Amino acid sequence: MEGPGEDPWLGARIAEAKVRGFQGAGLAAADALAAVAKHYCAYGAVTAGRDYASADISERTLREVYMPPFAAAVASGVAAVMPAFMDLAGIPMTANKELLRGWLRGRWGFKGVIVSDYNAIAELMNHGIAGDLAEAAAHALKAGVDIDMMADAYRRGLPTALKRRLVSMAEIDESVRRVLTLKERLGLFDDPYRRGAIPEPDAAFAHRRQLARDVGARAIVMLKNDKAALPLIGSLRRLAVIGPLADAPAEMRGPWWGAADAEGHVSVVAGLRAVRPDSQVLHAPGVAIDDEDVSGMAAALHLCAAADAILLCLGEAATMSGEAASRAHMGLPGKQRQFAEAVLEKARAANKPVIVILFSGRPLVVPWLVEKADAVLAAWFLGSESGNAIADVLTGRVSPSGRTPVTWARAEGQIPIFFGERPGGRPANAKDHYTSKYLDVPNEPLFPFGHGLTYGRFALSNLRVTPVDAEDIDTLQIRVDVRNDGAMAAQETVFLFTHDKIASVARPLLELKGFAKIDLRPGETGTVTLSLRAAELRFLGIDLEPVFEPGDVEILVGPCADRAQLLAATVKLSWSRPC
Repeated sequence: MEGPGEDPWLGARIAEAKVRGFQGAGLAAADALAAVAKHYCAYGAVTAGRDYASADISERTLREVYMPPFAAAVASGVAAVMPAFMDLAGIPMTANKELLRGWLRGRWGFKGVIVSDYNAIAELMNHGIAGDLAEAAAHALKAGVDIDMMADAYRRGLPTALKRRLVSMAEIDESVRRVLTLKERLGLFDDPYRRGAIPEPDAAFAHRRQLARDVGARAIVMLKNDKAALPLIGSLRRLAVIGPLADAPAEMRGPWWGAADAEGHVSVVAGLRAVRPDSQVLHAPGVAIDDEDVSGMAAALHLCAAADAILLCLGEAATMSGEAASRAHMGLPGKQRQFAEAVLEKARAANKPVIVILFSGRPLVVPWLVEKADAVLAAWFLGSESGNAIADVLTGRVSPSGRTPVTWARAEGQIPIFFGERPGGRPANAKDHYTSKYLDVPNEPLFPFGHGLTYGRFALSNLRVTPVDAEDIDTLQIRVDVRNDGAMAAQETVFLFTHDKIASVARPLLELKGFAKIDLRPGETGTVTLSLRAAELRFLGIDLEPVFEPGDVEILVGPCADRAQLLAATVKLSWSRPC
């Protein structure tokens, strides 16, 4: 719930956008904030998926997957960077000279502030590389950490470290200078209380609430919609909105507690009652999110019997995602599965549609639920306007357009699962037993990266790539026609992938290089145009330096990272430059 997804190209674009959004045109502006890129680096690769645990990955994975988003943030002028809590191959990031001074400051030219995570400098003693607070402070300072967040290690430890000659005054001055420079850039010496000092008018709050509603609706991913169960249009006298997250406004805020007070957040029940005043919205929780009590199931099932459609709101509590919220079992917590199966059985017997609204900060492993439900929405945690945003999508006021930023597993044993895997020497083959596959589930995910349905029905055709045989090219132009054969206006996302077929190092089966969106009315056709710089086709070496290699590169476009849904063309590259 804190990350940009599984793909480094997407992570880099989100990093650039966040830096631009927080910092604006300049830090001196009254509405600008100093952005912090975190957590540097490879924090998502921790052992066994446990927060704060050690990570140990290859240099290639570190530099091709985990580092590019941070490099993009630095290139965008990010003001600060925060090292991760964990150690990477035995070196805690808070004391990692190679990655902080060597890569971040040396190779990327980062001039800003490095700030530790909460108490991280003192925790170098727990890592086993520092015997006391003075040694911990010295390790962090020498690695380039300028600000000690909450450990009190610099205030208490640096004087002792200075006496022991573990650090020099010049090293301390270097960090102090960077902190003072950031304060000067923010205008804090001239006007330290300017930010937030002037009360905002009611119109500003109203604008933000509307923005939250619009963005929330666009973030919803429609995972399934069989038999046009959605949108909920026409005469619907009674809607049963049930489940532990149906009327839970405080949970809508999600795990990031600094976001807002939960008071005033809109639940699914409240949102539907506002949007469908012509329908009677019936509500019962059925079960709690994470509780063994099933005494409320009967009342919820009774409501289902009287309803024209059933909206089943399930998932995680907000506190089950985010920091210090690792889960070993990725299904529905508590008795929610038992409750859901009872609802689905009753609905099937009465031939009533069941729409599942799934709240979580991670993809939940629920293939049984997806199979049996008529429609499924991944609603994540959408914030203050959650209920209104969900109601807008449910009722067709907004066509869903969100896409999954991660590959959605069908079984826990598939994790880690991602679209950018390499082919291997024995790719899966149903006819050959000795190939890379599972005995009990398909290799394919429940939903691929980029999956998301709309109220339109799109078809892609006529892929054109120019030039197709190139030497010393600067840019490729990729065009594809998109037609909306559905009955409603909608927005389609077209992803651009590449695959370097033969290279000196095996390349991923798919590499994301771009995307575009197109809005089309029913029956309308449009053309999506994407550009791809030659630099993005090149193979990246171990040190992220370009290695130009001649040969064939596949260009693929489509709605997600499922090869069966992609159109493909081949470009023959003939480099005259040396490798």
